[in-house]
Amino acid sequence: MSGELRRLARRFQDREPGLLGASRSYAVLCPLIEAEDGLRLLFEVRAPQLRQGGEVCFPGGEMEPGESPRDCALRETEEELSIPRREVALLGTPDFICNQRGFLLRPVLGLVSPAGLAAMRPSPAEVAEAFTVPLAFFRETEPEIWRYDLVPQVPEDFPYSAVGVPRDYPWARGQVEVPIWRYEGRAVWGMTARLVREIAKA
Repeated sequence: MSGELRRLARRFQDREPGLLGASRSYAVLCPLIEAEDGLRLLFEVRAPQLRQGGEVCFPGGEMEPGESPRDCALRETEEELSIPRREVALLGTPDFICNQRGFLLRPVLGLVSPAGLAAMRPSPAEVAEAFTVPLAFFRETEPEIWRYDLVPQVPEDFPYSAVGVPRDYPWARGQVEVPIWRYEGRAVWGMTARLVREIAKA
């Protein structure tokens, strides 16, 4: 085997594939709580001074180099809500989201213990409030579905002739689905709602 082949083999052998061209990866914990009325999902409201302040989300953030989605989700949950990672029993990893801006959102499903819930202290720098919603609500209530188009805007000077295609080339278009649930004056929507829908249908 040539040196070049050995380099290629070392790079790709036993490698877990990611998303080609992904600029960043984020992980969130989808925290479940056992309550008297059944399982509930725990949500945050982002602090108003943050980007997208006031939005409902799960605890999470950008993955650090070499960090797994599970480790990132537990670290961010501890930083944002003060729930110790030892008080979260990880249950698995639902399907991830590839955002059109070129990043991955990797969810981790976990059960927060009563002690973990009692220890919860939202960080004012990141979290305005935390609240729970019965999982049954999402199973029994259809979300509103909104959609918007992703339309390619190709530069006028694109080298059509060099790549061998006409100026009326049929560039691929896309569409993004935006589910919305309304619960007691709050909206669970967007990527968070897409993750909830995946969990609720299990």
